[in-house]
Amino acid sequence: MLGGDRVAERMLHAERILADVTRAHGDALASAAAGTLSAGGKRLRPLLVLLCAGDAEGDASTRAAGAVELVHTATLVHDDVIDRASLRRGRETVFAARGRAAATATGDFVFSRAFALLAQNRDREQVRVLADACLALAVGELAQRRDAYRADVSSERYVMRCRLKTASLFAAACRLGALTAGRGAPDAGALEAFGQDLGVAFQMLDDLLDVTGPPSRTGKHRGTDLLDGTVTLPLVLARREDPALARLDLRTVTTRAEASNSTRPWIMLFSAESSCCRSASSRCCASSVLRRLGSCRRIRGTASGQERASRRD
Repeated sequence: MLGGDRVAERMLHAERILADVTRAHGDALASAAAGTLSAGGKRLRPLLVLLCAGDAEGDASTRAAGAVELVHTATLVHDDVIDRASLRRGRETVFAARGRAAATATGDFVFSRAFALLAQNRDREQVRVLADACLALAVGELAQRRDAYRADVSSERYVMRCRLKTASLFAAACRLGALTAGRGAPDAGALEAFGQDLGVAFQMLDDLLDVTGPPSRTGKHRGTDLLDGTVTLPLVLARREDPALARLDLRTVTTRAEASNSTRPWIMLFSAESSCCRSASSRCCASSVLRRLGSCRRIRGTASGQERASRRD
């Protein structure tokens, strides 16, 4: 099992890899990419890679962790172009600072570096896993664009988008960790399923914070999703509770102030006892994560038992 100090050490190694990868290819692109990476973030995806890899020796897992974070960073840069976002994690975006062309090129650059880094592991299956996740990300983004401003998006449709646009990379991170550790197909599949459900739960929380979280905590303006017409689960459920909101045409929300004002009634609606927390989708996702986590613990226990048996032999 990968302990706390060891995790911190491996994460620092992954951070150094990220810095090296972005530094080596010209000042303009490198500085833009480095600025986005240095903004920080939770680094959940590389952490999942390392946790699922366990005590595997060598640099394969840290390279995979770096590759996953680079893909995630590239999607953020491209998302900011699509959304014309000025703020990301409390800092000015590449789009706002340097314009559309530079931001698009920066995102493309970071994507390319992700696969160049992962290719150093010389494992086609690992590259396929990350490529499939990138395809799912693109399909999910297109689905979200098709659903923009619509009043008839269902909670099931929303969860499907979450699985594609967010959870696919969580799942890939867990599977990559398993692959770099040489785990068998059953273990890799169980860890991938856990990552999938965890990713959906993460996106649900992120979308809830978009309408209820203070900018000082979220690093972005409240109601950002409303401004670009993104229909999330809080909006789907709030429309069922509030007739005025059900009649709201999102195209009429055109400024940050209007978006922020539109979300104010939601804060009480989505309190701890709200319909969002009681919704079937949320309960199902949470229970799935816990069930998958139980499977992962069994994997850990099996691995530990095998190691003890090996030492006895």
